[in-house]
Amino acid sequence: MSRTPVILITGASGEIGHGLIERLSTSQKKPIVTLDLAPLAPGLSSKVRQHYIGSILDSTLLDRILAEFEIDMIFHLAAVLSTGGEFAPLVAHKVNVEGTLAMLEFAQREGESHGRPVVFLYPSSIAAYGIPNLKAKAEAGRVREEQFNTPTTMYGCNKLYGEHLGIYYAGHYKQLSETPLAGKVDFRGIRFPGLISAITLPSGGTSDFAPEMIHAAAQGKPYACFVRPDTRIPFMAMPDAIEAMIKLALADKSKLSRHVYNIDAFSPTAEDVAAVVRKAFPKAELSTVVDTKRQGIVDTWPAEVDDSTARRDWGFEPRYNFTKAFEEYLIPTIHQRYAE
Repeated sequence: MSRTPVILITGASGEIGHGLIERLSTSQKKPIVTLDLAPLAPGLSSKVRQHYIGSILDSTLLDRILAEFEIDMIFHLAAVLSTGGEFAPLVAHKVNVEGTLAMLEFAQREGESHGRPVVFLYPSSIAAYGIPNLKAKAEAGRVREEQFNTPTTMYGCNKLYGEHLGIYYAGHYKQLSETPLAGKVDFRGIRFPGLISAITLPSGGTSDFAPEMIHAAAQGKPYACFVRPDTRIPFMAMPDAIEAMIKLALADKSKLSRHVYNIDAFSPTAEDVAAVVRKAFPKAELSTVVDTKRQGIVDTWPAEVDDSTARRDWGFEPRYNFTKAFEEYLIPTIHQRYAE
C-alpha cells in the first residue's frame, strides 16, 4: 500500500506551530501531519490530516508515522525554551538534543526509504550566541552567523549543537560507510530573534519580556519587565517568522550558500517597547524589576544580527518593521483578542 506524501510538524501546539499550520493549510497542497505532547488548539484539528499526541523521543511512535506516511518535509519545532531549560537543563538536553537527533535519524531513514532528500527545517535561536560583556556587545555591531558562537545557556548550547548535527546529517552521515548515505537530509536552519505573536501567549522564552508587556497591558494587568530599559535585542513579528520558514524550506537548494541563516526585523530597547505599549494602552501599569540572571543571559545576545546572506540567497524580506509590527499587527489584534 502506498503512503501519502505529507508535511510533518513537531511541537505543533506551540507558538510557531499554531501560525505555521494556519499558513501551510492555505498555501500547500500536501496534507499536514503533526506531533506534540499536547492536543492541537481548537480550530486547528480540521486543518491537519493526523495529529499524534506523543514524544519525539518515542521511537515506536516515530516508526508508526514512518510506516503510515511519506514525509517530504519536516518542520522540527519541538523544544524546551531558554528559561525552562535553565530550570531543567537535563530535560532540555534530552528534548532539544536527543529529540533533534531522533528526528534527524527519522528524516534520514525516510530519505533512504523514498530515495530523495527530506527537507528538514530547524528553528535555531540567537541564544546560540554568547557575547562576553556589554562592551563587546556594543562594539560588535551586526553579528554574523560564525561570530560569538559561545552560548551561556543550556538552550543555546542545545541549539548550536543541533545546527551541527543537522550539518553532519546533510553532508557527512556515516561517511566511512561503503554505501553512500549522506545527503538524504536537506538540513536548513534559521537563527530566530525574539518572536512576538498576537495570537498565542508567550511560553517561556527569555526574550518574552516584549510580548508579555503587550499582553499584560491589553488585559489591564500590571507588568514588571525583568530586563533593564536599555536592553536591546532583535525581534520579529510572528507572521514574518512563519513566512521565513516556509520560504527557506521551499528555496532552490542550489542557491543556498550555508545551512544556517540569521534573520532580523527590528531591534528596539525594552523602553522603546514600553513607550509604544503605553501609547496604545494609556492605563498600562509597566515597571521594571530586573531579574539579574535573566538579564545576564539577554546581555550575551547580539543587539543586531547580520542577515544579509539570507536576503541574498533566498530573498528574505520581513514585512513588519518596528512601527508596522505594533501599529498594524500586534496592537489591533491583541485589542480584539481580549475584547472578545
